[in-house]
Amino acid sequence: MQFIIKAYDGEGMLEKRMEVRPRHLEGMNKLGKAIICAGGLLDEQGKMKGSVLVTEFEDRAALDAYLANEPYVVEHVWEKIEVERLNVVIVNGAKR
Repeated sequence: MQFIIKAYDGEGMLEKRMEVRPRHLEGMNKLGKAIICAGGLLDEQGKMKGSVLVTEFEDRAALDAYLANEPYVVEHVWEKIEVERLNVVIVNGAKR
């Protein structure tokens, strides 16, 4: 199952985000191909305000297990998280 995750940082969390970021990226690297694409959401000044991840997990329970241990969740960087099912059709210009 594919999911899109939109996660928004809490107010004033940019410094905390940058502190936690190495652990966040390490965890994402461990997920390997479960991460179809990911990146930071930017505000009008170009500063990070959250994250978007397009992922593939066996089911919603596996996604929830990932989120339960995600450093940005554990360290309370992400304040609001939206998850929706997704059907990825094209990646980097190629049909999947």
